Amino acid sequence: MATPASRKEVPRVVSPTEWTAARKELLRKEKEFSKLRDELSRQRREMPWEKVEKHYVFDGSKGKETLADLFDGRSQLVVYHFMLGPGWKEGCPSCSFLGDHFDGSIVHLAARDVTLAVVSRATLPEIEAFKKRMGWRFKWVSSNGTDFNFDYQVSARPEDREKGKVYYNYALTEFPSDERPGASVFYKNEAGEIFHTYSTYARGLDILIGAYNFLDLTPKGRDEEGLAHGMAWVRHHDKYGPGYSVNAKATYVPPASTGHSCHSEEEHH
Repeated sequence: MATPASRKEVPRVVSPTEWTAARKELLRKEKEFSKLRDELSRQRREMPWEKVEKHYVFDGSKGKETLADLFDGRSQLVVYHFMLGPGWKEGCPSCSFLGDHFDGSIVHLAARDVTLAVVSRATLPEIEAFKKRMGWRFKWVSSNGTDFNFDYQVSARPEDREKGKVYYNYALTEFPSDERPGASVFYKNEAGEIFHTYSTYARGLDILIGAYNFLDLTPKGRDEEGLAHGMAWVRHHDKYGPGYSVNAKATYVPPASTGHSCHSEEEHH
């Protein structure tokens, strides 16, 4: 992995007393951050809702499923918008990085009245082939042929791409792919009405990546500062091996029309 740009010097080595004093000062700041995060989460829960008026129907392993069906008898639904477009050979490595965290969470979420479902615009056979390769068990359905991905900012129509910028993360921005990552949250009441309560994109998805939280505890951290594309180091979990290396100059490359996904340049050469 590339040498981190932010850590050019070895930290001071101090006595146990000095180390404890430094740790306690950092702990004070960590507690402040935790309180701020709790307050932000409270404000997130107090966001207004919007009613979902459109009728979405997905292709699932058991046939056609509506958005209401995805709740699986619970009142809360979290949808992860996975970057796997029609014709892609495989899913986005970064989304796959997140996907590796999902299966262990499902039983715990269910105990708190939450269902997790993954949605992509690829066809169901394409989804199931990649899911089998990765060894995942979570529910994954296809939104192919629906407006779902477009309505929730995670896919671009050809006419949108022609304009040069797309609407993503609540602003017009450049994004080098037809598919984009995100997570959306929905609530279904006893009358069967569905409400959109929250969506997050880009760095807002960091909180879902347990491996990043582990890395943040280590001396090198995420070690991404010297990389032209921060997540260029990420691979599908079946692609790490003895020859694994990272090209710090590799940039984000959009999926090729022949079926490739969002790899860095080094993976194309």
